[in-house]
Amino acid sequence: MTTTTHKIWDPTWECADRDTVRRRQLDRLLETIAYVYAKVPHYRAKMDAKGLMPSDIRGLDDIRLLPYTTKLDFHETYPFGLFAVPPTELTRIHSSSGTTGKPTVVGYTKNDLNTWVDLVARMVSLAGVVESDIAQISFGYGMFTGGFGLHYGLERAGATVVPVSSGNTDRQFMFMEDFQTTTFISTPSYAAYIGEQARLRGLEHGKQIHLRLGLFGAEPWTEGMRARIEAELGVSATDNYGMSELCGPGVSGECVIAKDGMHIAEDLFLWEVIDPLTEEPVAEGEIGELIVTPLWKEALPVIRYRTRDLTAVTTARCACGRTSARMSRVKGRTDDMLIIRGVNVFPTQIEHVLMETEGTSPHYLLVVTREGALDTLEVWVEVSEQMFSESFNRMTVLRDLLTKRIHSILGISVKVKLVEPQTLERSQGKAKRVLDKRNIE
Repeated sequence: MTTTTHKIWDPTWECADRDTVRRRQLDRLLETIAYVYAKVPHYRAKMDAKGLMPSDIRGLDDIRLLPYTTKLDFHETYPFGLFAVPPTELTRIHSSSGTTGKPTVVGYTKNDLNTWVDLVARMVSLAGVVESDIAQISFGYGMFTGGFGLHYGLERAGATVVPVSSGNTDRQFMFMEDFQTTTFISTPSYAAYIGEQARLRGLEHGKQIHLRLGLFGAEPWTEGMRARIEAELGVSATDNYGMSELCGPGVSGECVIAKDGMHIAEDLFLWEVIDPLTEEPVAEGEIGELIVTPLWKEALPVIRYRTRDLTAVTTARCACGRTSARMSRVKGRTDDMLIIRGVNVFPTQIEHVLMETEGTSPHYLLVVTREGALDTLEVWVEVSEQMFSESFNRMTVLRDLLTKRIHSILGISVKVKLVEPQTLERSQGKAKRVLDKRNIE
């Protein structure tokens, strides 16, 4: 492989000063508001109900006057009620899985696709991808935006793409070895599984595995998980962020140099962070719910989308030289948060403890039940092969240690159940971390 160098894809905006970015955002916001009012009856009705006209929006802070968009808006207008163009003007349609009802439908014009591909090319360049890279995409292809989004963005950045899709671990490793893949794209939980399998199969970096970069997204993960993936696959792992309602991947991503927050493509997305309960803005650097308004979409313009993702945003300059705002690793989702005996619990809090405790694996499950009037939380944890072969006393010590550490983080008592390696279900897509039995028992 040729020597790689750091590349800034779009220095005009990635290194712009704050005033320049804010002027760009305001110009595009005013255009977007006028566009949705004229083209999308659903938004026009919502604005009329609040007594708002596009001319009432004069500054960026005025965006708070506008109504939010939620997943319910997509469901109520299924399939094309939020679109600003008829289906005949669309170049492509994607959707969510729709496992709990009708899917969330999104679509793109030709111009939308071109912008989206550029956004993803910018994101993968942040992560260190260069023209000499061979990128293996292990996201599922189909209606999910991740596979196709990364595919075309990587191609535009000049990389060679191996569209292997998800699953079929034997084939994943065969292509890694035969094609000498340098970049691996998947969910972090699947990357952890691939790393585990590489270790169990005795595959060595520099022999069967030639990876140098890992681009992971679509679910929350921790620094501990990153460290394990990097150690087992020999990669420099970066986080990236996006969702179908906003465009798919490409909203933000970490730079490989600093790995200190995901750079937001601010020239094309206006962000807010609010207290999810009061809906008031939080101070810069404080955790809150991320609200995003895309400033470029023809087919499906979206205003103030409530992502339900909890993060913090800073506008401090990054060590990589970029000036774009950076969002922290997503802590969790407001709708994934568990409330156990009045305490807010996120799976990433448990993961943080596990990744810092020797003898555990990256695979776990939170099982919530109700005993009488009280909720109980049981944490099932796979132990490492070495720990499983140890004495019963060692296992008991590990269980007690995890119980104590989790209690210190959450402030509530939990039950810890240690299970043998390869016991918990593996996911080829987003990991299933919670089994809530309170509503099914």
